[in-house]
Amino acid sequence: MSFVYQANPQRVIFAAGARSQAGEELDRIGVSRAMIVTTPPQADTAAAFARLIGERAGIVYPGAQMHTPTNVTEAALTAVSSVKADGILAIGGGSAIGLSKAIALRTDLPQLVIPTTFAGSEMTPILGEVERGVKKTQRSPKVLPETVIYDPELVATLPLHVAGPSAMNAMAHAVDALCAANANPVTSLLAQESIRALGRALPRLLADPNEAAWADALYGAWLAGTCLGTVAMGIHHKICHALAGAFDLSHADVHCIMLPYTAAFNRNTTPDAIQRVARALDRDDTPSALYDLMLKVEGQPSLKAIGLTRAAIEKAADLAMVDPYGSPSRVTREEVLQILFAAYDGERP
Repeated sequence: MSFVYQANPQRVIFAAGARSQAGEELDRIGVSRAMIVTTPPQADTAAAFARLIGERAGIVYPGAQMHTPTNVTEAALTAVSSVKADGILAIGGGSAIGLSKAIALRTDLPQLVIPTTFAGSEMTPILGEVERGVKKTQRSPKVLPETVIYDPELVATLPLHVAGPSAMNAMAHAVDALCAANANPVTSLLAQESIRALGRALPRLLADPNEAAWADALYGAWLAGTCLGTVAMGIHHKICHALAGAFDLSHADVHCIMLPYTAAFNRNTTPDAIQRVARALDRDDTPSALYDLMLKVEGQPSLKAIGLTRAAIEKAADLAMVDPYGSPSRVTREEVLQILFAAYDGERP
C-alpha cells in the first residue's frame, strides 16, 4: 500500500440553526468589516445576514455570477477597497463561493462561507474562473475558506428542480474522487459514504422532503467537497468545465447530465472504484443507477435537450483536451467525443 494524504486546514460547523453563529465565527477569524458576497436571487438572504452580524457588515454585494468571470471579480475588488473590507462572508452556492475565492486569491482576505446549495466548492482550495469563454482552474491555499457553516435549514428552501441537480453535482465530486489517480484510503472512504448519503437522500427529497432528508443531502455534499479538495479532478470535471464555461450552462445541470456517461467510461479505466459506487448506491451497475437518478431530477436530461449542437460538442472536446486534469490513464479526444455524444443523445449508457 502506498498513498499520500494531506488534510485541508478548515473549521466546519454543521447543525440546524448554525447560521446564528456567523457573527461569532467572523470574530474568530478576525473579521470586523465583512463584504457579504452573494447572487441577486439571494440578496434578501444576504441582507438578513447583514442584520444578524450587525456592525461587522460592511457591504452586501449581490454581484456574483455563474462560473466567476474575471471582469466580475475586478468590479468586486473595487467594492472591497471602497468599504475597506477585512474579510468576506459568502452566502449561496458555487457562484457566490467562487467570487469569494477569487477575491481571496487576489487579496488574501479570510473567508466565512455559508452554503445554500450542495455545490461543495467551499471545501476545496480550487478556483475556476472564466475569461473570454474559457474556464481555467487552479489550486491555491489562499482560496480555501477558513470556516464553513452548514445549516440544513438554509438548503431546505431550495426548489426541488435546483436541489436535485445540485445534489447530483455533489455526487459527481465523490465519484471523481474515487476514480482519481491520487485516490487514497481516507478520501475513498469519505467518497463512498458521501454517495451513500446522497443516494439515500435524493429519493426522499423528491417524494416527501423533510428535515432529515435535507440534512443527509447536505452531509453527503460536505463529504464530497472534502474529497474533491484533496485529490485530483478527472475527466468528468474537465468535460463539465469545458462545456459550462464555453456555453454559459448551469454548472449543476451539466454535471448531472454527464455523470452517468463519464462513469461508464471510468468503468473501463477504474473498475474497482466504479464498483464501490454501485455498492454505495445498493445497485449492480453504476452508470445505470446514476442514469436513473439523473432522469428523476433533471428536466432536460441530455446535452441536446439543453440546446447544444453537434458543432458545440466538437468544440467542447477540443477544450477538454487542453491542460488535462489528473487521470489514471491518458484520455484521447476520440474517447472524449464518445462520452459527449452519448450524453448528447441521452440514451441509457
